Amino acid sequence: MAATFQGLGAATALSLSGSFDSKRLHLLSRRSLSGRKTNFLVVRSDGRIVSSSMPARRSQQFIANAVATKADQAAASTASKSGHELLLFEALREGLEEEMDRDPTVCVMGEDVGHYGGSYKVTKDLANKYGDLRVLDTPIAENSFTGMGIGAAMTGLRPVVEGMNMGFLLLAFNQISNNCGMLHYTSGGQFKIPIVIRGPGGVGRQLGAEHSQRLESYFQSIPGIQMVACSTPYNAKGLMKAAIRSENPVILFEHVLLYNLKERIPDEEYVLNLEEAEMVRPGEHVTILTYSRMRYHVMQAAKTLVNKGYDPEVIDIRSLKPFDLHTIGNSVKKTHRVLIVEECMRTGGIGASLTAAITENFHDYLDAPIVCLSSQDVPTPYAGTLENWTVVQPAQIVTAVEQLCQ
Repeated sequence: MAATFQGLGAATALSLSGSFDSKRLHLLSRRSLSGRKTNFLVVRSDGRIVSSSMPARRSQQFIANAVATKADQAAASTASKSGHELLLFEALREGLEEEMDRDPTVCVMGEDVGHYGGSYKVTKDLANKYGDLRVLDTPIAENSFTGMGIGAAMTGLRPVVEGMNMGFLLLAFNQISNNCGMLHYTSGGQFKIPIVIRGPGGVGRQLGAEHSQRLESYFQSIPGIQMVACSTPYNAKGLMKAAIRSENPVILFEHVLLYNLKERIPDEEYVLNLEEAEMVRPGEHVTILTYSRMRYHVMQAAKTLVNKGYDPEVIDIRSLKPFDLHTIGNSVKKTHRVLIVEECMRTGGIGASLTAAITENFHDYLDAPIVCLSSQDVPTPYAGTLENWTVVQPAQIVTAVEQLCQ
């Protein structure tokens, strides 16, 4: 059996098989895209990567069943605990629903978020439960409904604005920058902007250049805005609840290829810290900093690295602004080597900002230059084989760690 998700482990990849109907086209025609044939990098259940268009060095053997890592053991213990299993999009919806039950000022607005349930079903059935005023369908006008959400936040509501696709929010850049990020300051503190702006982004399965944007690099320089990226059902729900409760404007980045990732999460209520990174796998030899979907590319590479005798420490930074320099710094002081793996663009990306922050604060603890693996500075191609080439793959991570630890 083969999994067709780029670089993910076979078990993980098989769970990521959702429909990607968030293209703007579905607003006009509702046409299904699921029947389209595509070419992808294939990860077989034995860990072998197969692609006829890629050179032999890319088809090297990966270790699918390496020795149990510390993270694997933790996951096994988590699976035995009480809780319930949810897909990532269901965890987002559960967190949103809990906050709407708890606080009547929480409302949702965006394209097709109402009775259609959202393009990725994050708001499914919420309109029936809370009514059309709290779950408001909007026209295709991102600048207008984002501005409306900011105004609603100024007057006491807690709006959750869905961009349907993060690339569309470029049309609302003025509202997010000049209004959302600055009105608390320019009003002399008279207004708070407790708004959450969320939606899917990242490189999908042949969604084309305009639907494969990574806007975290665009928004990171805006003062007054917090940014977080979810990567698991557990942190998706916890970050959603924390973002809604925050008095600051928060942009929550979701990845289009992670919505169908399944995980057991606690039955009890929990809220995560918006400014805290997650230690995914403790290690000694090198610190690997990553977030969103690249977490799974890193963890696949980590299995190969463990088999080769390396002990990588993997941290999901989660908070893209501000960085959790306490967790990151303690790791750098222990391993003295840093590898950053991101899906963002190399020029002006999150990795560039993270490199600068680590160099400024922890330069004396580094035994080697920081290495950053990022996406290619090109529009994401539509062709599946070319799309794979623009994004960091596990083989590159393995090679980078080997070189860094020499």
